[in-house]
Amino acid sequence: MRAWWRRRSRRTKVRLVVYPSLVAALALFVVFTTSMPGESWRGPPPALDADGERLARDLRASVTLLAGESPERSQRAPGTLERAASTIALALQQSGYVVEHLPYASEGAEVENLQATLAGGDRAREIVVVGAHYDSAAGAPGADDNASGVAALLAIARALSGTTPRRTLRFVAFVNEEPPFFWNPTMGSLVYAQACKARGDDVVAMLSLETLGYYRDEPGSQKYPPIVSAFYPDRGDFVGFVGNLGSRSLVREAIGTFRGAARFPSEGAALPSFVTGVGWSDQWSFWQVGYPGVMVTDTAPFRNPHYHRASDRPDTLDYARLAHVTRGLVAVVKKLGDG
Repeated sequence: MRAWWRRRSRRTKVRLVVYPSLVAALALFVVFTTSMPGESWRGPPPALDADGERLARDLRASVTLLAGESPERSQRAPGTLERAASTIALALQQSGYVVEHLPYASEGAEVENLQATLAGGDRAREIVVVGAHYDSAAGAPGADDNASGVAALLAIARALSGTTPRRTLRFVAFVNEEPPFFWNPTMGSLVYAQACKARGDDVVAMLSLETLGYYRDEPGSQKYPPIVSAFYPDRGDFVGFVGNLGSRSLVREAIGTFRGAARFPSEGAALPSFVTGVGWSDQWSFWQVGYPGVMVTDTAPFRNPHYHRASDRPDTLDYARLAHVTRGLVAVVKKLGDG
């Protein structure tokens, strides 16, 4: 009897030590992955001023050019990628950039990434990549996914044209992000990131602009991967900054700058890469070669019912909110460029 009592006492003592330790460790992990600098704007964003309204019109025009007529942009639809690439290249050229065409072979065809560079100053060897994929899923015109990201990319490049950041800025439009190329060797951003690594490029930050135009205010309009929902709001009215654990510093710097510049709701997380959705864009490619990368997103399928569907059309997006987000991202890219 005494032996049994001693064993039970030991087990009780172990539980009293282990359980609180596990709870404390979990709490520290949650704080480490979800605590972000600054405060998110709460409630609807303010009305746009005249410049903001002009930006919203420009964003709508860019999305409509890419997603207004074509049923999809992909290798499966001949000519659609070429037309999209020409539209993007022309917009960058009109903003004063020299556009580099970076072709490669994919399933017997030639496809291309596009790059426009803003040369840096005293820290020019350090490179900040701002990217967005311009292809769309099969059967989807891809207004939110990802003409909205491309439109923001073009607007940011235009806003910073003619400036001299300390670091070099590269604005890159990636091809072949969508299946069947996603997380495969011919994914455009993976081809690009591997080439950067092979050259020894010092990429200090990568921002992936991924689905930025869809917002909802109703309670319950925002979904999440399992467990994550316990720590974030249930309204789809915010923009998210998402990275892996290795990109935590970049997530915090980006969202901190955004919150200081934009009056728009924002949430951030640096999570293990195995969490569903964390690697669902071009930042994943940069992680594969050791570069830090952050996805800026409206969270796509966790909010937008039109995701990867024929209904993902330009008239489903909120261009005023997209303008607020884009303005904030101009400040983020400028800050990253100045180191």
